[in-house]
Amino acid sequence: MLRVTKLTDYATVVLTVLAAAPERVHSAAELAERAGLEVTTVAKLLKPLAQAGLVAGFRGAHGGYRLAREARAISLVDIVEAMEGPLGMTECSLHESNCGIESSCGVRANWRRINDVVADALREVSLADMLSPTPIKSRRSIPATLATA
Repeated sequence: MLRVTKLTDYATVVLTVLAAAPERVHSAAELAERAGLEVTTVAKLLKPLAQAGLVAGFRGAHGGYRLAREARAISLVDIVEAMEGPLGMTECSLHESNCGIESSCGVRANWRRINDVVADALREVSLADMLSPTPIKSRRSIPATLATA
C-alpha cells in the first residue's frame, strides 16, 4: 500500500490549523492542542516545514508560527516533499536514481509516468482545499492508460 508517513499526515493537520487563522502567530503548544498532537511531535514537524518555506517562525515572548504564504499557494506536493523529500514512487522514478539494474530495466519510463501523475494530482490540491470538510472533486479524470492498468 502506498501512503504518506504519519508525520506528513500530521504536518498537513498542523498546517490546516495555521491556515484556518492565517493572520495569527501560534505557539507550538497551541498548535499541538488544536491539532490533537503532542508538543514534541509538532516541534518535530515545524522544523522541516520552516526549512521548506511553508511556515515562518517568530522568536520572542509573542513568538510562534504562521504560514509563510497563503494557503492557496501551498500544494500537497509541497507538504509531502517538505516532510519526505522528492516524490518518488520507486527509486527509478526519481530523475537522479541509484538503481543497479537501470540499464537493463524496461519499466522505468512507466514508473516515471505514474510518478508524474501522482505529483500532478498532489499539485492540484491546495492547503486551502484541505480546510473544506467536503471531499475534493477531481479537476481531471484518470488517464485511460492508467485506468486500465
